[in-house]
Amino acid sequence: MKIYVVSGLGADFKVLERLEFPENCELVFIDWLIPEKNEPFHSYVARMAEKVDDSEPFCLLGYSFGGIMVQEINKLKPAQKVVILGSIKSDKEKSKFIKTGEITKLPRILPVGMFNDKAANVYSVVRKLFDPKNPRILEYFRVRDPYYLKWSVEKVSEWKFEETPEVIQILGDKDIVFPIKYSKPDYIIKGGTHLFPATKYKEVSKILKEVFV
Repeated sequence: MKIYVVSGLGADFKVLERLEFPENCELVFIDWLIPEKNEPFHSYVARMAEKVDDSEPFCLLGYSFGGIMVQEINKLKPAQKVVILGSIKSDKEKSKFIKTGEITKLPRILPVGMFNDKAANVYSVVRKLFDPKNPRILEYFRVRDPYYLKWSVEKVSEWKFEETPEVIQILGDKDIVFPIKYSKPDYIIKGGTHLFPATKYKEVSKILKEVFV
């Protein structure tokens, strides 16, 4: 069984590298594409979905913003199973912080320059949002194109989606990006921050081996 994997906003697959899956699973990583100028979200999703071969059964796994992406891909190319790590099933699960961005449209009006990885304010925001105690945090964030980062933040804040009950959701109870109090996850990682796939990989791997049988 092929499992197509999409990592988090700006993240490569290093954050997921220690996860273990059943031996019969073949992982296929889908890299983030750089959005075209003024590209509609549905067009971007369609381009991401091109990497998925739906001529045979497959599964989808997404982390953080990648969890949102695989649910959108699932609408175009239905999977056998969809698993999301540190992500949300619908816009109703957004935190107040993200909803504020949606209401005020602030992400849309922020200058692209704010998303330059040399900007100290972006560095501090990233550290605070994901895991302020993890010194390796910036090793996980390799996709640093400013336009892509700004576009991604906009799409997370604007995302509208009705929950699909079949989606399997795994959340950390210390995640402040997608706080657990707004969701009813299928699995809870105790002590897990937003980086739990990297910091609690043993617990997550045990769940994945149960899910992908």
